Amino acid sequence: MNIVIIGGGAAGFFGAIACAQAHPHTRVTLLESARQPLSKVRVSGGGRCNVTHACFDPALLVQNYPRGGKALRGAFSRFQAKETVEWFQQQGVALKTEADGRMFPTTDDSGTIVECLMWAAKKAGVVVHTGTHVQQVDHQKNGFEIQLKSGQLVHSDRLLLATGSNLQGYEIARSLGHTIEPPVPSLFTFNVNDPRLEDLAGVSVPSAQIQLQVNDKTLFKQTGALLITHWGLSGPAVLKLSAWGARALHEQQYHATLRVNLLPQMNPEVVREQLIAVRSQLARRLVATSCPVPVPRRLWERLIVSAGIIQDETRWADVSNKMLNQLIQELTQGQYTINGKGVFKEEFVTCGGVKLNEVNFKTMESRQCSGLYLAGEILDIDGVTGGFNFQSAWTTGWLAGQAMGAVS
Repeated sequence: MNIVIIGGGAAGFFGAIACAQAHPHTRVTLLESARQPLSKVRVSGGGRCNVTHACFDPALLVQNYPRGGKALRGAFSRFQAKETVEWFQQQGVALKTEADGRMFPTTDDSGTIVECLMWAAKKAGVVVHTGTHVQQVDHQKNGFEIQLKSGQLVHSDRLLLATGSNLQGYEIARSLGHTIEPPVPSLFTFNVNDPRLEDLAGVSVPSAQIQLQVNDKTLFKQTGALLITHWGLSGPAVLKLSAWGARALHEQQYHATLRVNLLPQMNPEVVREQLIAVRSQLARRLVATSCPVPVPRRLWERLIVSAGIIQDETRWADVSNKMLNQLIQELTQGQYTINGKGVFKEEFVTCGGVKLNEVNFKTMESRQCSGLYLAGEILDIDGVTGGFNFQSAWTTGWLAGQAMGAVS
């Protein structure tokens, strides 16, 4: 049986290896347009490759997917992060878990993962062709005819599309009967031009709650570390919020209101009591040098100015109730205007792709075109940062590989 995989990324390689290992009677060929396969694996995690996340409960794992969580629930019960760790261990690659749950190879080198996948593919008998551009795919009675840019025709009995989030892959899927949810960016930073943040690049808040608001309506909220950058705001809280709010922000052309609570662990009334206590107990102290709440000093100095407090002059005794109310507002309900988006390093993620109800998630076979399988980022699935996008690639690739070679 001839099996062809189009796309030499994480999902494509994993699907090819899974198929060749489970079904020795198949001839598995992988076609990759770039000269070097697995380019995204190579650059991910700052060159360390964030393979997966140490979350071994499928019900919890799916909560990290703004799109695709529901479809992946059953898929993860068959192949999830635990199986990923075991699979790499079996190939001689040990993974380690960092404090935030992200898992990396113990070598801290993405080359370890690339070499592992290349070697496993070779050992399983997968034939890999790089620099091979697919022009079009025709579905025929006895399989698929794949036309290459070189003019060569390749026949396959079954076909796996694992082209990632690119237009050519979407075009092939569309030509074979699929609907494409329009791709829009996910996982990005917020451009915020605000005097309160000027010259504070590098200042971070360990835990903040941020809310995305459009027309005074809260759409999404996230809690996590917040980082001030040269252009605005970043950090895990922002990246998660950008993923969940990807479509809403795209529709608003990346203009929205961000409400920031720098003290989510404290009730606003408790914040008020603490500030009032300081006002009475440390009345002669300068407000700028006496911060009673866990907020970085440089940020505190900016926020008090925003509340009408003169930095080098105002003592706690001089703080009026109006100033106090304004300061509490800044600390627990600060409003910032998002006026654009940045990018998140080199890990560009999009949401969008093949509609999920057009795919059978037990086998990853298309419901529109028999013999066609889909895996990875060509599907309308995206995860938050932390190894979740790779996990959906490993899972969908593995399921497709198991099913493709089965004799019906």
